[in-house]
Formats: sequence, C-alpha cells, structure tokens
Amino acid sequence: MQTQLFLRPRPECLCHNLRDRAEAYDTFPEEYMKSESNGAAGANLTRRGLLGSAGMVGAGMMMQATAVTAQGSGGAQVRIASVKATIHNVPVKVPLLNKQMVEQIVFVEIATDAGITGYGLTGDLQVSGVCELINQQLAPFLKGKSALDTEARWQEMFLTFNPRYQTGAFSSALSAVDIALWDIKGKHLNQPVWRLLGGAKKTVPAYITFGLLQFDRDQLVEFARRFLADGQDKFKMVVAIDNGENVAEDAARVSAVREAIGPDRDLMIDGNYLFSMNRALQLAKHVEPYNLTWFEEPLYGNDAQLLAQLRQRCSVPISAGQNEGFRYRHLELLQHASIDILQPNVCYVGGYTEGMKVAALAQAYNILIADGGGWPHHNMHLQAAASNGWRVEFHYLMWMTGNMIYRNPPQPVKGYVTLTEDPGLGLEPNREALQEYLAG
Repeated sequence: MQTQLFLRPRPECLCHNLRDRAEAYDTFPEEYMKSESNGAAGANLTRRGLLGSAGMVGAGMMMQATAVTAQGSGGAQVRIASVKATIHNVPVKVPLLNKQMVEQIVFVEIATDAGITGYGLTGDLQVSGVCELINQQLAPFLKGKSALDTEARWQEMFLTFNPRYQTGAFSSALSAVDIALWDIKGKHLNQPVWRLLGGAKKTVPAYITFGLLQFDRDQLVEFARRFLADGQDKFKMVVAIDNGENVAEDAARVSAVREAIGPDRDLMIDGNYLFSMNRALQLAKHVEPYNLTWFEEPLYGNDAQLLAQLRQRCSVPISAGQNEGFRYRHLELLQHASIDILQPNVCYVGGYTEGMKVAALAQAYNILIADGGGWPHHNMHLQAAASNGWRVEFHYLMWMTGNMIYRNPPQPVKGYVTLTEDPGLGLEPNREALQEYLAG
C-alpha cells in the first residue's frame, strides 16, 4: 500500500495540514516512509522533525530539507547555551551638521556549550518589542538546540511564533538571531559566512549613501566631493523634501550632485516610501536626464502594482525591498514586474537563511539584488555569496555605527569592499562601546 500526500493550493493551508498530520502521528505512516519515491529522505521523520523542517513551498522541499539536516547533524553538535538581546543608542556625528544623530540597534549574542559565541544585529524598528521577543520567547525556546542546523532553527521559530506569517518585530528578531547562528556556524567550521552561503565572489561593489535630507544643497555637494576625493564612485542621496511635495527642490538637489560628481559616476536616489504616485512620477521625469542608477522605494507602502506602473512610465530603474520581511513580499514585487533591482536586507528579511531564498527568487526572474537599508558589515556576506549580488550600501549613519561597535570591520575602497577570510562574520564586538551606548 502506498500513501499519497495531497497538497492544497495555499501555503498557509499546507502549513496547517502538515501541523495536523504531525499532531496525529508520532511518525508518518510506515508505508509512506518506506516507499521508493521517498527513499532515505523520509526515514525516521518524527513529529519534531516535521515541524522543524516544514517549508512553505511544499512537501517536496520539506523532505529534501529533512535529508540535508539529517546529513549535517552527523558530526559533533554545538548546542545553544544562552541567547541575549540588548538595545543600544549609538551617537553618530555627521560632518557639516552641528548635531549628533542616534542610531538604535538591537544587538544579539548567542553563546554555545562549545565556547563559540555568535553576534547578530537588527536596526531601529520596534526595538523594544524585538528585544523582548528575543529574550522572553526565542531565548528559552532555542536553549539546548543545535546552533548549526540553521534551516531547522529558522523553520521551528517561524512555525512556533509566527504561524500567521506576520512580519514587523518578528522578522527583525528572527533576522538578528539567524545572523548570530550563521556566525557560530562559520566559526565552528572555520569558514567565513559569505563562503558558506555560496561564495560567488570575495570583492563586491560598494556605494556610499551620503545625501541626508538634513543637508542643504551646498552641504550635499561638499559631502559628495569628500567621498569623490577619497576614490568612491557610487553615490546615493535621499529625496522627498517636504514629505515628497517639493519636487522642484528635490530635482534641483539631484542636479547639483550630478554636476559635482560628473556624468560617469553612479548616482541613486531613495524616496523612503514618502511619495504619492503622481509626485514620484513627476520627480522621475525631472531627473531622467541625470542618468540615475535607480529610484529606490519611491511610493507609499511599496505598492507593487503602482511601482509597476511607475516603472512603465519612466526610464529610471526602480528598486525596492529593503524593509520587506520574508520572501513572500519580495515574490509579489517580482511577480508584478515592480522593480529592476530587488533589495533584501538580512537585518530585516529574516537573516541569511531567508536572504538567500530571496536572492534565488530574484535570480529566477533574472533580477539583480543590491543592499538597501544599510548595515553593510552584515549584508556584504549576502551580496558576496549570491551570484546575482550586485552591491553593498555603506549608508553613512549605519556604516559609522558599525565602525563604532565592531573593531576594524571591512571598509569600502575605491568603490569596492573585500570580505575577509576570518571565520563567521569576522566581526569582533567593541565591548567598551556597546557598554557605553547600552540603553538604560
């Protein structure tokens, strides 16, 4: 007798169907597990194994993930001893502005019984909720589990704490934890994370986000020229003066920067979700003569259908995705032909485990991925790992934050950043700085 699995069309239905089966059986029916079509992949699949490896893309991928996890668990295990998240307020002094700007982060440390510690991070979105979620729920759940089986840990956390596919605080928390687990895996295997993820290249193009909204036109030009003199050749500036209503001033600022850096350097603009469709189209038409590399996240809410319309009505390439949690929203942007460049950020999308899946989705659509949303010292590993990884963002505020909380992290040199051979992320925390900036 051979038992068949019947898949339902919606992934959430599949998820609950698999959960129901897991509750009903300690193992799958013996006939199914021994069938020729399943082979070794189905052997010894327990209820815990099913929940740990149940992907959202169908039973076939679930069985394959179980086999890979089983193979990878044959050696010595590294068990999670503790997980701790802390909030830090890092002051960044910005040249030309007479004030400091504060970047909030959630910093995660995962200690193991092998003496290896991994470090993760997420940015300044819902930091109190993220920190509490990690410390109160994820930390006790993960204690005693293998730190090396990153796919299994990711799926277990997702199914246990996020069965309704929400993003927000959960995706940020999961991102920070997943980054730390990959750091542990790299240190245990004595390999850098970028190589374990795929190792497509060691040196990646880098761009500088220099153009803050707080600058006036003269300050924008002066700051751009400083980086130009340092050998940088790719630049990004924020637009949306007066919440996106002053298109003429935005266009004038872009024109001034283009004139300052010359016609041959890459120039990008970032709308940070602040434009209506009509204002975004007006600005795109105004800046078409300046040969922009992309217009990033121009529209309210990253509306996939409106982004597709904007892309059809202007010649400026469109990019988006930096704050989207999990692969499903990225898939929506791809399916609607909304973007020319997809921008998963490992600090928000679900870490490296999910970031690589987004990169694969983009590759299936022949789309490049690029870092948006900052945190270069973590995102450079994704960009180096994936063959369609295109460039890393050194956003001044987050770049300087990383320089303060880590000791001697990689830096951009003449438009590129070269990753190290150090195991894991190769990032050594600056304990004194973290303690100084610890939130009260």
